[in-house]
Amino acid sequence: MAAPGFKRLNRKVAYLATIKKDGSPRLHPVTPFIGNGLLFMFTEPSSPKISDLRRDGRYALHCSVDRREGEPLIEFLVSGVAQVMSNADVRRQAAEEIAASPVVTNDYVMFEFRVDNALLVEYDDEGKRTVRRWHPHAPRKDGQTTAVNNRAGTVE
Repeated sequence: MAAPGFKRLNRKVAYLATIKKDGSPRLHPVTPFIGNGLLFMFTEPSSPKISDLRRDGRYALHCSVDRREGEPLIEFLVSGVAQVMSNADVRRQAAEEIAASPVVTNDYVMFEFRVDNALLVEYDDEGKRTVRRWHPHAPRKDGQTTAVNNRAGTVE
């Protein structure tokens, strides 16, 4: 599931759901990055995403959905807990080497997204739906494990 997730999320517009102070959901368009085993984003310092995620780090991140010619329609969703990346060396490397974006400034806040669940839904040309889920806790029936964010888990 890592390859389709990378293809759908890395440097693409996605939709981040956070939880507002009153407990209601808030949706934000974001451009996440994937590299060095991290799923992360940078955000400008006045964004409400910052206060939402600092108060309650739970999130859901859904890719944009589009059908490319000759390919199935794919939805990819991850959820878990986000935290501010305070390690200056990791932050600098992520900004310079992975994001490599002139938009990212020293004032931007970097959040790392720990992935606790992943969902891949694929629709073929006839509309048949195939669903795969990943979570880090239960062993697979065949004894195999897979990794997302360098964490072993189960694909169902």
